[in-house]
Amino acid sequence: MELITPGIGLLFWMLVMFSIVLFILKKFAWKPILKALKDRETSIRDALMSADTAKKEMEKLKADNEVILAEARVEKEKIVQEARQIREKIIGEAKNEATEEAKKLLKSARIDIENEKVAAIQEVKNKVAELSIDIAEKILREKLADTAEQRSMIDRLVKEVMPN
Repeated sequence: MELITPGIGLLFWMLVMFSIVLFILKKFAWKPILKALKDRETSIRDALMSADTAKKEMEKLKADNEVILAEARVEKEKIVQEARQIREKIIGEAKNEATEEAKKLLKSARIDIENEKVAAIQEVKNKVAELSIDIAEKILREKLADTAEQRSMIDRLVKEVMPN
């Protein structure tokens, strides 16, 4: 049974060695280990706070982005509406200008037609007058070919012109 129960001397030396190891650990290793654990705990706490702050900041940025996107959509709609109004205005002005131009061209064409008509009528009158003169000249030449006839016509014209 000696193998199972240790002797008093062995227990004493084990206790002395354990105490020395415990003293050495307490003197040299315990404080640095506790300090490292404390530092680690602090760094973990700081990291969690930073993560929480970053999360709040991200939520704030996300909300700001949504507000900015909403404003951008409103601005885009406003710009599109203004573009539509400008387009409608330009189209309306173009239609009005085209209508005015068409009226001017129509009026000008009517004036040109009237001028051409007057010129054509004048030309026809001139041609009729020329033809009438030519016809009268030919008739007079035929009638006045005879000298006796010429004398009687002259006498008759003189009587018509002179009422005495």
